[in-house]
Amino acid sequence: MMINNRKNADSLALFSQYIAEQKNALKKQYQQAFAQDLSRQQWDGCFQRNVLAVLEQAYDDALAQLQELPFDSRETPVEHGLSDLTRQALAAFDGFTDDFLQFVVDKHRTSCALSNFPDEHKPDKTYVNEVKRDIAGLWRHFALSVNAYFLDGR
Repeated sequence: MMINNRKNADSLALFSQYIAEQKNALKKQYQQAFAQDLSRQQWDGCFQRNVLAVLEQAYDDALAQLQELPFDSRETPVEHGLSDLTRQALAAFDGFTDDFLQFVVDKHRTSCALSNFPDEHKPDKTYVNEVKRDIAGLWRHFALSVNAYFLDGR
């Protein structure tokens, strides 16, 4: 059991490091998608569309990364259907989405190209909350997939 705990701790550390490294990559991906939209003059809805596309890809990549690591969840406690490894893995994302959204909002506010599109240039609280609800759906799917992965390893 001690070896499994060490293996899981090492894998969680590697996963946390991977997530930390993805923060800058996420910003670059958003900037590329945003620049593409601007070059195509696709301003309407670009905030929502690109945030969701970039985060969906990030969650898919994170799940794939997690599945590459040598976890052993056979002896991991499960409480109310949630693997303890799931809880620990998801903790790597603390502040992840908030930091990303703040970056995106700042990017939009400083974009001269969006100045004639007030909803996109300065997304209001209602628009940002709508995007956050959509992100919650992506997150729920991701979290359930992570949990299913760890429960299947039992």
